[in-house]
Amino acid sequence: MFKKYYLTFFLLFFFCNPIFGEIRGNPYLWLGRYEQANNIPNRIEPPPGYQRVSLEHTSFQNWLRHLPLKSGHPPVYLHSGELKKNQEAHYAVIDIDTGSEDLQQCADAIIRLRAEYLFWREKYDLIKFNFTSGDEAKFEDWIQGYRPIVIGNFVKWTKRKKPDLSYKAFREYLKIVFIYAGTYSYSKELLPIENISEIEIGDVFIQGGFPGHAIIVVDLSVNPKTKKKVFLLSQSYMPAQDIHILKNPNNKELSPWYSEDFEKKLVTPEWIFNKTQLRRMK
Repeated sequence: MFKKYYLTFFLLFFFCNPIFGEIRGNPYLWLGRYEQANNIPNRIEPPPGYQRVSLEHTSFQNWLRHLPLKSGHPPVYLHSGELKKNQEAHYAVIDIDTGSEDLQQCADAIIRLRAEYLFWREKYDLIKFNFTSGDEAKFEDWIQGYRPIVIGNFVKWTKRKKPDLSYKAFREYLKIVFIYAGTYSYSKELLPIENISEIEIGDVFIQGGFPGHAIIVVDLSVNPKTKKKVFLLSQSYMPAQDIHILKNPNNKELSPWYSEDFEKKLVTPEWIFNKTQLRRMK
């Protein structure tokens, strides 16, 4: 009888995920091990009177909500290994690599998160982003061995490699996207949200430009009485650096949460956005 129950426990532990509800193993493939104790819900409680909204287990929103955080309150490091000069902007640091090159900046970090989720879900046909030139970079083409030749604004894809669906190939694809995409191109891929009260996890505040900036909503809670929402924001920045949860510089009592009841401007520690710059992924 003991062996029977032990086997049942073993199967549930290793093949069923209480957070994501599917037999898919570690959803954060850059990590060797995922520790639930250090994810966002277990480290950051909603403000008094607010509750986290229910989400579909395998959704991108739920994946963002349960992103792993580094233990304690570590500093933010740049891609070079140097400390970021401004250490007052972040509340927590997401446990994800930055790379050694100055590539995974603001929009790139959001692209990374979206692509990592889709790769985990094996939705390879949805992993596609536009270069600043307007040319589309499809991961499905990359899998088949096609690589871009970029000369100015001219892009030509030619078959130069053997087919490869490994995680290593996926990361090489992202590196090329980071080089040739940015806030200018990514802002054109997103859909505008007219009413801030419709904000959801996964939405992006973005100002496309040279330079521009982008931050992403990684969690959201609702007051069941007033229906008002508060949300958490994360960013990378320039130069490329650790992706981190932002503090709320205008409301220390609410921080790191932000209320939907801000005026026309959303003031974050290192950028100011307009309400009209809220966008949603297609």
